[in-house]
Amino acid sequence: EGQTSPEQWQRTYGRCSGNEVYHIHLGDSKFFGEYDGKSFTYASFHAHKKYGVCLIGVKREDNKSILLNPGPRHIMAATDTCYYINITKEENSAFIFKQEEKHGKGLPVTSLYDAPSRLPVHSIIASMGTVAIDLQHPDPPEESGKLTLPTENGAGSRRPSIAPVLEIADSSAILPCDLLSDQSEDETNQSDDEGSVGSEFVKGYPPNSPYIGSSPTLCHLLPQKAPFCCLRFDKACTHNSSEDAKAYGFKNKLIIVSAEMAGNGLYNFIVPLRAYYRPRKELNPIVLLLDNQPDNHFLEAICCFPMVYFMTGTIDNLDNLLRCGIIYADNLVVVDKESTMSAKEDYMADAKTIVNVQTMFRLFPSLSIITELTHPSNMRFMQFRAKDCYSLALSKLEKIERDKGSNLAFMFRLPFAAGRVFSISMLDTLLYQSFVKDYMIGITRLLLGLDTTPGSGYLCVMKITEEDLWIRTYGRLFQKFCSSSAEIPIGIYRTESHMFSTLEASKVYLASYQVSALHQIGL
Repeated sequence: EGQTSPEQWQRTYGRCSGNEVYHIHLGDSKFFGEYDGKSFTYASFHAHKKYGVCLIGVKREDNKSILLNPGPRHIMAATDTCYYINITKEENSAFIFKQEEKHGKGLPVTSLYDAPSRLPVHSIIASMGTVAIDLQHPDPPEESGKLTLPTENGAGSRRPSIAPVLEIADSSAILPCDLLSDQSEDETNQSDDEGSVGSEFVKGYPPNSPYIGSSPTLCHLLPQKAPFCCLRFDKACTHNSSEDAKAYGFKNKLIIVSAEMAGNGLYNFIVPLRAYYRPRKELNPIVLLLDNQPDNHFLEAICCFPMVYFMTGTIDNLDNLLRCGIIYADNLVVVDKESTMSAKEDYMADAKTIVNVQTMFRLFPSLSIITELTHPSNMRFMQFRAKDCYSLALSKLEKIERDKGSNLAFMFRLPFAAGRVFSISMLDTLLYQSFVKDYMIGITRLLLGLDTTPGSGYLCVMKITEEDLWIRTYGRLFQKFCSSSAEIPIGIYRTESHMFSTLEASKVYLASYQVSALHQIGL
C-alpha cells in the first residue's frame, strides 16, 4: 500500500507494514548460520547490517520458552530456533536466490547490503492497549549515556565513531542477572521525597490470577492487599478520605479506562502497566470507569496492584469524567462495548462510541484518546476536524487503495497511523498466522508484557532527541544500541513538530536486554 503516494512517510509506512515474524533453525539458515558460537547481540546486529532482517528472539532445542533478546550472555547454537522480523521469510528471500545464482556461476559471494542508504527501516504497526499508551508520551530517559556523543572523535568534520559489537561480550561488562532487583532505577541515589513514591511497593507475582490464560508475571505489588473499599475511587472509606483525583494528589498523570464491565481483558491491561521493569516513581495511577459494578473475583485480582481504582459511570456523563480525573489524565482508553456490537444495523454499532470520543476530542484536545471500534471502516469518523484538507487527501488515497483490493486501506488515516484507534478484528490476522506459526500468540504475549520468561527481554520505548541526530542513520542507531546496552531496536514511531516544522522526533522500539540497569521506559 501507498507506494504511489507522493509523500515519503506513506511509502515507507506502507512498505514496512508488510513485515512479519518468521522462524528458522540457525543450522539451516543462510542469514544466521554463520553466527554459530557468537553472541545473540552480535548475530542480531550483523544480520541486520548484512540482510536487513531483525533478529528479535531465540529458543533453545531443550527449552519450550521463547526468549526475546536474551542479550550477549546467550551464545548461538546450530540447534537454536531464530525468530526474526522481515518483509518475507528467508526461504523466499531474493538474497538467497542471488547467492545460489552466484554459487552456480562460481562467483564470490559478497554482501548485498554494502550501501547504508539501502537498509530498510523495520517497524511494526502499534498494537493495542498498553503499547499504544506508552507510545503517545514517552518521557526522555534520565540516563542518556547510551546515546551520548563520543568524546574522542567528536571534534572536526569526521563522523563520530560507534563502538563495535563484540562476538563474545566482555564478561566484566555484563551485569548480574537478578530479576527481583530494581533494574529500572538506582534507589540509593534518590532523595527522600523521590524514594518515598515507590518505597511501599514490593516485587513479586500477583497472588490471584482468576482468569484462564493469565500466567504469572513479575510486577510491582502492594505489601498487603488493599481492602475492597479502598479501590473505590469516588467514595471515601475508613482507610482513605479522598473522593476525587485532586484529593489523591497524584504526582503522575492518570490512565483512565472506560469499559462496560470488568473482566480478563482489563486484568491483562493492568499487568504490563505494573511490570517489574517500570520505574516505581513513574507508575501512572489507573482508574477504571465501568458501566457496571465489578464482581468480587475481579476486585480480588486487582487489589494487590498499587494505585489501581474503579468507579461506576460512563464517558457520556461529564460529571463522571471530571470525578474520575480526566483533567489530570494523559491517556483515555475507550473499550468497545459488547452491548453495542448487537446493533440492528452493523455499521451503527460504533455510533455512540464515535460521538462520545469526538466530544472528548473537542473538549480535551491535549488528551490522548485510544479507541476500540467494532468495524475498521468506521475509523474514518475518528478524531476528525472539519475542513481539514490533509484528511480529505488521505480519504482519496484510502479509496484508491480500496479499489486495488487492499484490506488495510484505512492504514493511512492519521488516528490509526498514530496508534489511537484500532479494531479487535485486526487480531484475527494473528489467529490466522497461528495455524502455521504456533508460536505467534506466545511471542505476542511476550511483546505485550502479558508473560514473563526468565532470561527474556521486554519491549520498551526510548525518545530520540535532537542531540541524538549525530547517529544519523537507523543502521548506526542499531549498532549504537547493540554495542552500548545490548538492546535491539525493532521500529520507529516518527512524529512531526508543528511548532518547529524542521525538527522531527523519533521514538524507537527496543527489545531490551532484561538485566540492563539503565533507565528504561517500558511498554
